[in-house]
Amino acid sequence: MGRRKKRVRQEGLWTPTAALPIGASHPFYQRLNQILDEKKFDEYVETTCEDFYAGEVGRPGLSPGIYFRLLMVGYFEGIDSERGIAWRASDSLSIRSFVRIALDESVPDHSTISRTRRLMDVETHQAVFQWVLQVLAEKKLLKGTTIGVDATTLEANAALRSIVRRDTGERYEEFLMRLAKESGIKTPTREQLAKLDRKRPKKGSNDDWTHPHDPDARITKMKDGRTHLAHKAEHAVDMETGAIVAVTLHGADVGDTATIPETVAEAGERITSVVADAHGDATVKQVSTAGPREVVTDKGYHSRALVSELSEWGLRTYCSEPNRGRQRWRGQQREQQAVYANRRRIRGERGLHLLRQRGEKLERWNQHLYDRGGMRRLHLRGRENILKRLVVHSGAANLGLLMRKLFGKGTPRGFTGTISAVTSAVNTSIRLWFAPATLLRRFGDSMVRVNPAQMTIVAA
Repeated sequence: MGRRKKRVRQEGLWTPTAALPIGASHPFYQRLNQILDEKKFDEYVETTCEDFYAGEVGRPGLSPGIYFRLLMVGYFEGIDSERGIAWRASDSLSIRSFVRIALDESVPDHSTISRTRRLMDVETHQAVFQWVLQVLAEKKLLKGTTIGVDATTLEANAALRSIVRRDTGERYEEFLMRLAKESGIKTPTREQLAKLDRKRPKKGSNDDWTHPHDPDARITKMKDGRTHLAHKAEHAVDMETGAIVAVTLHGADVGDTATIPETVAEAGERITSVVADAHGDATVKQVSTAGPREVVTDKGYHSRALVSELSEWGLRTYCSEPNRGRQRWRGQQREQQAVYANRRRIRGERGLHLLRQRGEKLERWNQHLYDRGGMRRLHLRGRENILKRLVVHSGAANLGLLMRKLFGKGTPRGFTGTISAVTSAVNTSIRLWFAPATLLRRFGDSMVRVNPAQMTIVAA
């Protein structure tokens, strides 16, 4: 048995590179890097980000290829903060290999990642997302004819107890103390302040309150019923392939009917840009050259004005209609025709099929992007900073969709689980093929055969 004291030795001053530990790269990241290298990802981002780097000699900046790969790791590993991404990259040899950081190099600190993000504008991050869409189109994973739109709330990196009045700059407790003194209570207790606060109407109005460090955050009720400062992320998804076509970020207090026109317009712009930048006729033939022609939404997006507006854009709507009872259409003949046409479509066979597909192709991204992907609770402030991270996050999700088509799994953890399952199935098959005679006698004189896919013993 080895003792710790016997292993104590003086470290050498120099360590040759050949003596450094070499870890086996993760097969998922290894194949993903092969795709990125095949499409010349590093050359593209270096050319796109060339204006953000100084020409004179100074401290070397973070390479664009490393920076965007680090943000992709945030999605694949489900890491919510840039500090966690930097720690994971320094701790894992497979992440180092994917990001292209040598063992004798130091991993960029979280402050370096955040500074690089602040220096690059939103358009540069959206250009990377557009590049991923171009790759999906070449792999026949983008159609663009029918898109679905859905939105969800993201908890902001701001606390409700820190909000201040827009007009006076008072904090919430100071405002309540002033109201209590004006009502005749000279030294109010916490119970009296709470009672006074409960009786106030519209006490959480976004018109009156804001956060001093994140003015873009809005007070809203989350999906679980809690009230928080939050943002609203809205994404458009190709209903035929499941690819994310566009991602937008809005205030959490803005209604769905007010935000969907921007998301649909951006989705159409990205689809037409893919066709314009296509290098082959095959991509042009499969992707809709005029942008989306059909829009699928849930009942939260249904309104007379919106359905009529989308119809004027030349789009066929498949929007679930809430039960509003008998309606009056005096002076709204155009809106009436649009709503009735939408009602006929959602009751048809194709409409029912598209509405059923929402859970698989559309709403599933809420789990992958935000809950498992680590973006449900934000660690950034400011709409632009959040959108930068969200756009690259969605691009990584599209790369995961491509990996799922090529190799069967879209995340590193899923890829590792597949390898473990295959290894276990092979080992079980070998054990059953060489089973003892007692196992063979159980089936009489019949031959024992193993089905590795179902892992069951079948008597031939």
